[in-house]
Amino acid sequence: MYYVSTRDRLQKTTVSGAIAYGLAPDGGLYTPEAVPSLAGNALHTLAAMNYQQRAVYLMNMFLDGFSASELHGFCSKAYGGGKFDDPAVAPVRRVDGNTYALELWHGPTCAFKDLALQMLPHLLTASLRKEGEGKTACILVATSGDTGKGALEGFKDVPGTRILVFYPKDGVSAVQELQMTTQEGSNVGVCAVVGNFDDAQSGVKAIFSDPALKEELAGRGYFLSSANSINWGRVLPQIVYYISAYCDLMKAGAIQKGDKVNVCVPTGNFGNILACYYAKKMGLPVGRLICASNANNVLTDFLTTGVYDRNRPFYNTTSPSMDILVSSNLERLLHDFTSGDAAQVKGWMEELGRTGRYEVSDGVKRQLGRHFSAGFCDDESAKAAIGRTWREKGYLMDPHTAVAMKVLEDYRAQTGDDTAALVASTASPFKFGPVVLSALGAEPVTGLESFEALSKLTGVPTPAPLAALAGKQVRFEQVVGKDRMTDAVRGMLG
Repeated sequence: MYYVSTRDRLQKTTVSGAIAYGLAPDGGLYTPEAVPSLAGNALHTLAAMNYQQRAVYLMNMFLDGFSASELHGFCSKAYGGGKFDDPAVAPVRRVDGNTYALELWHGPTCAFKDLALQMLPHLLTASLRKEGEGKTACILVATSGDTGKGALEGFKDVPGTRILVFYPKDGVSAVQELQMTTQEGSNVGVCAVVGNFDDAQSGVKAIFSDPALKEELAGRGYFLSSANSINWGRVLPQIVYYISAYCDLMKAGAIQKGDKVNVCVPTGNFGNILACYYAKKMGLPVGRLICASNANNVLTDFLTTGVYDRNRPFYNTTSPSMDILVSSNLERLLHDFTSGDAAQVKGWMEELGRTGRYEVSDGVKRQLGRHFSAGFCDDESAKAAIGRTWREKGYLMDPHTAVAMKVLEDYRAQTGDDTAALVASTASPFKFGPVVLSALGAEPVTGLESFEALSKLTGVPTPAPLAALAGKQVRFEQVVGKDRMTDAVRGMLG
């Protein structure tokens, strides 16, 4: 199977090339030429496996040139060894009736990014070997909160790599910032950017598109790669947990094979919900893909009108990982919905760059309506959902998960569709302790003190990786303007 650029089908490479280099030379995103299908008995076969075995089975379908023994080793290292505090890795919890939470935050950074970023370093280093790449990979990451820590933890002290994470100053939670700035490892770097996430993400894309810098770094023995969800090695492991969750619902008797399940995902850069779309395309019986946004509701408007317009106010919300106005992975969906018409996708992306806006064709609008629903809620509605869900159902959730839960409630009220639904629970509530405490009617204690206060109030223990932040020393304090990010890259590499 080859992987092609969303902007030029003639730009194609192997899966190892797509993972090693992240972004296509023309700025497009590498995407599989074809999506494999689940065999007729695949779901029953997968249901009898553990998470690691499911990951091997499913990723092997996309990874030509990787042996099963390689993948077994990768999955054992990524998801075994006590890295996740639940043996199910991504457990499904019943919230009430036919509503279930897919908990994706049991890993070492307490956020859903761990499911992909514990795997990506193994895929990347193996891909570099397969590509015969002798230079050191300089991995650049823009984060709206959770990707940064997940990438830092995943690539910490991985040979042949250096990693630099950019995050928006004052645009992440205090705990998220502390997780990043105290990161251990000899090959890591962290830098705050004056601006929002879109500024950081645009800066990283500009660095990737700078031929003079690429040539300079190559002369010094480096090449650029990415751990953002623009890298196919990030999207692929996320497909696994949606199929795994369906299998767990089958095993629990909550559904029968073939029953449709709706999936509601709190969405920022569109990678997480895109992975569920790919699972559906493989044959997973997914009904509606419900895209949940916060006040930065550019995706809600796009999915309902077909017009993408980032020319709007940017809001810093209590769900910062969704504070995004340019959702990069949407480009992969457009590639699929236009049957690989790269010229059309390239045109829309160029229009977005020039004007901040584009409108898709009627055919794409019909496809959007066939698969997706969308909604959004503001901070107060999310806060109310946290309190209500805890009081009435005994389920504790963070603000991002609360956005999805509220949007699902609204969707059901508007449509009458009471199909069983999975809500992607993307972060531990302890990462956003002050917000959750306030939602529960308690004094919003700030910083690390919020861990003890929230645990005492709810009886839920603080996740060990967060409790371990106490006493850690801040290592990284650099702040740059969005036009000086290249200087930070040069400074890290000496």
